[in-house]
Amino acid sequence: MTAETSAIAAAAGSGPPEASGCGPGLAPDDLPDGLVVADEHGRVVCFNAAAARITGIAPGDALGRPVGDALPLQDLEGRRWWQLTDPYGGLAIRRGQPERNLLLGGREVLVSARYVRAAPTGPVRRLVIALRGTEARRRTELSHAELIATVAHELRSPLTSVKGFTATLLRKWERFTDDQKRLMLETVDADANRVTRLIAELLDISRIDSGRLEVRRQRVDMVAAVRRHVQAQTTAGQRPDRFLIRMREPLPDLWADPDKVDQVLGNLLENAVRHGAGTVTIEVGPADGTSGGEGTSVTVSDEGPGIPEESMSRVFTRFWRGSKRGGTGLGLYIVKGIVEAHGGTITVGRAPAGGAQFRFSLPVAAPAFLG
Repeated sequence: MTAETSAIAAAAGSGPPEASGCGPGLAPDDLPDGLVVADEHGRVVCFNAAAARITGIAPGDALGRPVGDALPLQDLEGRRWWQLTDPYGGLAIRRGQPERNLLLGGREVLVSARYVRAAPTGPVRRLVIALRGTEARRRTELSHAELIATVAHELRSPLTSVKGFTATLLRKWERFTDDQKRLMLETVDADANRVTRLIAELLDISRIDSGRLEVRRQRVDMVAAVRRHVQAQTTAGQRPDRFLIRMREPLPDLWADPDKVDQVLGNLLENAVRHGAGTVTIEVGPADGTSGGEGTSVTVSDEGPGIPEESMSRVFTRFWRGSKRGGTGLGLYIVKGIVEAHGGTITVGRAPAGGAQFRFSLPVAAPAFLG
């Protein structure tokens, strides 16, 4: 039961019902959740608009009827729910029923109930039922299924490669030259790193979704971190002249998690190199307006085709991919979670040269914030 419905439930037992049946001065039809109230005799005295929408039952067909007849709920095994719970004749210490998935005329409904008693162990004076549709739960389940499918797909390729090369080496070790062995082992090592990165992404998503992402703050030299990532890109084969670093000084002292800052920078630079074109510009400077007051801002821009306007609102959601050039579509979702865990903000827009532009700002955190 939501907080708003609980407030209505409390008011529902505070006086004689008016025409709406939900108490004086209330607007039950404004509630997003379905609300059904039965009196001390078990007859429905309130049936709001959301309840009608969720159940498909018109209020006129429910008001005045016994609640078991108006809402013939069954559990997932086909048993009649009202007989199982027996709100009016069951345990006198019971205060209600937790939310659960029930069946109503073949459709699934999330139902919770509260028993309003005249005294702590007195008879039930009001029975207040909250109803919710299952669409939100289904969206969550669909998201989980999509995550599992994505992970399975991303794991299959590197694990197939690892299995193939190791099996071949074990069977035919003597037939290969040292250079061939080295090439196969380097491929196995790269694929193992790919699996490790994917597992790390899944752990990050779990921590972000549960609010358990830890930030271990230390002093961070953002300019040095940017240069280190540019060096890594050039070592991997990118032309040094493809990157342009700009600094706006003086920069405030920044206290952040260095590993997570590296994760953010690495993801944004990799995206700019993989999906963008031309020069990749990284600008580091002071930023105002962060949640901590003064802060540090980093902008990564490229000269590629950019991100379509209609896609900008989805960039930081799970599974968004800017192109078909690989990737799980989880990186920017994690980046946003990391930045927000620091109390910062991240935005996406169009660069002056037409490509994509990502800007994140981290607030300055005093050393006293550590621990």
